[in-house]
Amino acid sequence: MRVVIADDSALLRDGLAGLLTAAGIDVVARAADAEQLIAAVDEQLPDVAIVDIRMPPTYTHEGAKAAVELRARHEDLGILLLSQSLESRYVADLARAHPHRFGYLLKDRVVDVDVLVQALHTVDSGGTVLDPEVVAHLLGRTGLADQLARLSDREREVLELMAQGMSNKAVAAALVIDLKTVESHIARIMTKLDLLPTPDEHRRVLAVLAWLRS
Repeated sequence: MRVVIADDSALLRDGLAGLLTAAGIDVVARAADAEQLIAAVDEQLPDVAIVDIRMPPTYTHEGAKAAVELRARHEDLGILLLSQSLESRYVADLARAHPHRFGYLLKDRVVDVDVLVQALHTVDSGGTVLDPEVVAHLLGRTGLADQLARLSDREREVLELMAQGMSNKAVAAALVIDLKTVESHIARIMTKLDLLPTPDEHRRVLAVLAWLRS
């Protein structure tokens, strides 16, 4: 198997290259940013590209965007994304559009060389590898979307105004409805978002956070 490693950390690039070479995997190129990654894949035509999601210059999603571009240019290229923390932007789109020859692992997981090597072989053979924590994160976002979809148009208006920091009285004035009607809408919002009363959590804050994350 021939792989390209793309990560802005020279220490991580060299460390992964050493581990993979010792495991019998051919590391054909190393890249420090998305531009170098694309050039290396175009030149070397590897079986799998190991790509850090966050790379220079902005350290946001350059790696993930490069992976999307590479998949469009090289349909048979396996992609194994790495991330220091949970990310969902681009990942869900990649997984849906290209479920085969695709993987996503947290960097903490790849310190175990057996896990990394097995993931590469799975991706190279046409399979999909998703870190268990990533799966839970993506499913959590899906569950949130489903819950918000339960809200009526009026309930969504109320929640949006709550997210702007408005009190119940201010929401009532903005929507030209009485205070009791606002309270009824909020009670239904809490029920539909499965936010049951507890002594330790502020349900209004949790509801607003759910809206903002959506």
